[in-house]
Amino acid sequence: MAELVRERDVSSNAYKGGGKRDGSRVAGTVTLSQRPFCLENGGEIAEVQVAYEIVGPSDGPVIAVLGGISATRYVSAATSGPRGWWADLCGPNLALDTTKYRLLSWDFLGGNGATTGPRSAPDVRESFPDITTFDQARVAEELLSLLGIKQLHAFVGASYGGMVALAFAAAYPAKVRQLVAIVTAHRSAPLAIGWRTIQRQIVQLGLSADRGDEGLAIARALGMSTYRTADEFSQRFSGGRTEEADPDSFPVWGYLKSRGDDYVRQMDPYAFLTLSRSIDLHEVDPAKIAVPSTLVAVRQDQLVPLSLVEELAANYGAPCELQVLDSLYGHDGFLKEPTFFSNLFRCL
Repeated sequence: MAELVRERDVSSNAYKGGGKRDGSRVAGTVTLSQRPFCLENGGEIAEVQVAYEIVGPSDGPVIAVLGGISATRYVSAATSGPRGWWADLCGPNLALDTTKYRLLSWDFLGGNGATTGPRSAPDVRESFPDITTFDQARVAEELLSLLGIKQLHAFVGASYGGMVALAFAAAYPAKVRQLVAIVTAHRSAPLAIGWRTIQRQIVQLGLSADRGDEGLAIARALGMSTYRTADEFSQRFSGGRTEEADPDSFPVWGYLKSRGDDYVRQMDPYAFLTLSRSIDLHEVDPAKIAVPSTLVAVRQDQLVPLSLVEELAANYGAPCELQVLDSLYGHDGFLKEPTFFSNLFRCL
């Protein structure tokens, strides 16, 4: 029997899914019923707990919102925790309006948050099993069941979250009315897999030398150079070294290094390895997706090329609209182009 784990005692008008209620916010943890939780690529996890948050009126349509591998369950401007990672778009009277919709998000299996992952399972931290996007979709399906949500009004996923959304739509088409998949595709591009594999090798080399955080910081610096565009870097960074004592004190490296150093403060190296590899394992047959969808590609995206999203759209198994955005920010356009996405989301 699945369990609902309450973070603290709840009031008499508590949401039927359990957890903690704070006005229009509900936060909690569920324990999935399958024990052990068997994984698509083999292996198992003894027990899976999923940390989630819902923001919005109890009678509102539910929209699931997931972001990249670094995103947390805190999405909106009205969370029970830190300011949400998409707070410019999700919140009271914003594009994804929490006075109208219930926004549901959760931490990824195998990731960096409070859902079961390398941090919460120290006994298997160094050998955490492969997690696929279909494993993430199974987690989502049972979470909805435990919370009493029969069908999502929409599933909005960006980057890795979009991959999970595609897998969910392929596996559970009756559970979602519409999909918005942003800077994502049905599989990963070979060059992007190459970049991520280099990043993982850097992290693993650091871990083998007991310098995992340093390895992760360098890997993140490399990653930032693939998320953005050459034009942005040309506009922002120029000139030679800024410090004679530091032979690598180029302005662009100062920026990349600061992004890497900041990342280490929030991301576990083993969680990064797990979810980075999950991106490269991702593969969904577009013809098996029977949910009406909007796909968003960024023309300048180095990680998810427009041609790959066009391939997804051409082979889609349901009505599908492809919108193409031009953005100086490349793959990170979903975080940096609020006007475009505000207009898109208001049409849901």
